[in-house]
Amino acid sequence: MFFSQAGARPRMWEASPSEHKKWVEVFKACDEENKGCLSRENFKVAVVMLFGYKPSKIEADAVMSSVDPNTSGILLKEFLDIVRKKKEAQLYRNEIRHIFTAFDRHYRGYLTLEDFKKAFKQVAPKLSERIILEVFSTWDLSSLTRE
Repeated sequence: MFFSQAGARPRMWEASPSEHKKWVEVFKACDEENKGCLSRENFKVAVVMLFGYKPSKIEADAVMSSVDPNTSGILLKEFLDIVRKKKEAQLYRNEIRHIFTAFDRHYRGYLTLEDFKKAFKQVAPKLSERIILEVFSTWDLSSLTRE
C-alpha cells in the first residue's frame, strides 16, 4: 500500500477478536497477584510474551509515566491500548520496510534517485518528475534502510 503523502500514517489498526483475546490472556497471566494491573516488571514480561523483546528502561519509563498515578500499575484498558499502538507501529514499520525493499532493486540497502524514479514510473506513471524529485529530496530516507 502506498500512502498519498510521504510519511503518512495508516488508519488506526484494530486487533482481531482472537488477537484481542490473546492480549487479555497475557495481561491476566502477567498480573500475578490478580490486582487488575501490571507492575513495571510484569509489563516487561508481557511485552516479551507478545513481541519477543524486553523493553528498554526508556520504553518502560515512558509507559509507566503515562499511567494514571492513582493506580498501582497499568490497567487492562491501558495495556490493550499500549499493545494496539505497538502492534500498529510494528505493522507500519514492516510495511515501510516492504516498500523500501521493492524500491531497492539492487539490494544495496539504500535508494538512489534513479531507483526512486523507476519505482514511481511503475506505480504512478503520470506523476511529474518535479514531484518525484521533491518527494525524494524531502523524504527522510535515512529511516528506510535495510535492517
